[in-house]
Amino acid sequence: MALIILGLLLWWAAHLFKRLAPARRAALGDAGKGLVTVGVLAGVVLMVIGYRGNTAPDLWYPPAFLTHVNNLLMLFAVYLYAASGMKTRITRVIRHPQLTAVKTWAVAHLVVNGDLASVILFGGLLAWAVVEVILINRADPRGPLPEPASMGREIGAVVGAVVVTGAIGWVHNWLGVWPFG
Repeated sequence: MALIILGLLLWWAAHLFKRLAPARRAALGDAGKGLVTVGVLAGVVLMVIGYRGNTAPDLWYPPAFLTHVNNLLMLFAVYLYAASGMKTRITRVIRHPQLTAVKTWAVAHLVVNGDLASVILFGGLLAWAVVEVILINRADPRGPLPEPASMGREIGAVVGAVVVTGAIGWVHNWLGVWPFG
């Protein structure tokens, strides 16, 4: 459990460094990018190792039908992440599609995992994404809305989300967790 918490602390610190200490981050220049990258990667490694080795007690036992809710939320999370880069129409409605994707991903995993380690890991990442959105919104007013995307771009984002969600499912299966119920 300690590795999960340490990983979360590194993740939070690396990501919030720019928001909480902008002058110090700017003074580091390109070296600051490397520092943030190392912090994020170290955080992810610690979270993965901690989660894979977890023996935390179960707090609840999610019903089987929630697997389908998880899968739908995951498809939406992957779409939101793709939409951010592709500037699809949803980016005209959702200001922070990548952070919304992280929040959706975290909720999806909280829905189907009732153990303490999952609550700490996914709840910690959910809380980070919420705090990040709040800090960004306070610091930067919303700029002009992007132009509406073409239908081809919309279709590409949806098809890409389905393919990537399938690949994520395959990786989960390879790791010993069948995500499709």
